[in-house]
Amino acid sequence: QVQLVESGGGLVQPGGSLRLSCAASGSIFSINVMGWYRQAPGKQRELVATITSSGTTNYGESKKERFGISRDNSKNTVYLQMNSLKPEDTAVYYCNMRDFTGYSWRDYWGQGTQVTVSS
Repeated sequence: QVQLVESGGGLVQPGGSLRLSCAASGSIFSINVMGWYRQAPGKQRELVATITSSGTTNYGESKKERFGISRDNSKNTVYLQMNSLKPEDTAVYYCNMRDFTGYSWRDYWGQGTQVTVSS
């Protein structure tokens, strides 16, 4: 079983920055994709960014301008650097990991961390 533990959320003023972290533990296959999604109240969950185990990144629409995803494979940890935050970035941010067993993909989610952008 794989567990994801997120940290780094909180309250930040508009224009500020936050760095989210997500550490994966358990039996993880080497071919995997880690990433971040977010869900604001009343809205659907949306992609923020993903990064493969080989370092290929993918960003949701307009996310690459202010957000940066990275990972440390030695720690099975993914990071999300968020800059120039806006009130509309307020959401619960969820860590996701998908790994390939050789036959199929498994999908795991973290519990979510709240990010609130407000003055």
